[in-house]
Amino acid sequence: MLTSHSRCHGTPPKEPWEYSAAFMDDFRRADEMKYRLMPYVYAQSKDASERGLPMVRALFIEYPGDPGSWQVDDEYLFGSDILVAPLMETGTTGRDVYLPPGQWIDYQTGKVFAGGWHNMQAGQIPVVMLVREVAVIPHMKVAQSTTQMDWSNIEMVIYAAGVQNARGLVCLPADNLLRRVEAARRNGAFALAGDPLAGKAKSTIRMYSESAK
Repeated sequence: MLTSHSRCHGTPPKEPWEYSAAFMDDFRRADEMKYRLMPYVYAQSKDASERGLPMVRALFIEYPGDPGSWQVDDEYLFGSDILVAPLMETGTTGRDVYLPPGQWIDYQTGKVFAGGWHNMQAGQIPVVMLVREVAVIPHMKVAQSTTQMDWSNIEMVIYAAGVQNARGLVCLPADNLLRRVEAARRNGAFALAGDPLAGKAKSTIRMYSESAK
């Protein structure tokens, strides 16, 4: 699910409900996460196409000056702000993960990690997935198909534990224009700098540590 395109491949049966109720529940959780992240996926795809970058990229593309990022070949960046470390062995629930310099926030647990090596456990969705601190990740409500996605309401989730500013990208299919999202901490809370959606949709703001609305 943590790529630009998701599809069930392989020999039949390919439908998740053909396996077990437990597998179907796991599949649904991952699938719903992808739907919530579609505004991020769309904006990052637009940015990647404009800058000539892959959506699934090696760590050293974003961190060329970090020697450690050149040594890792079993993790990747999904766009510019999400790091994915898949579980590579059957039956495992965690793994050693290298994080480039800076602070990183676990997408599933909200725990904060500094750059370097860590032994990390996967969350309910069996993957280690972190967000670069200072990122604004646009989300939307879960939909049953791409034709039913509600692009009129975008939730800007702020991933900032100890910084005063955050930034991200958003792009609406209505005009396909890539827009920057900037937020600053004021009186202990974050506020968006202007309207990143230019009046074409409603945006709300939420800290990563708060429960979803």
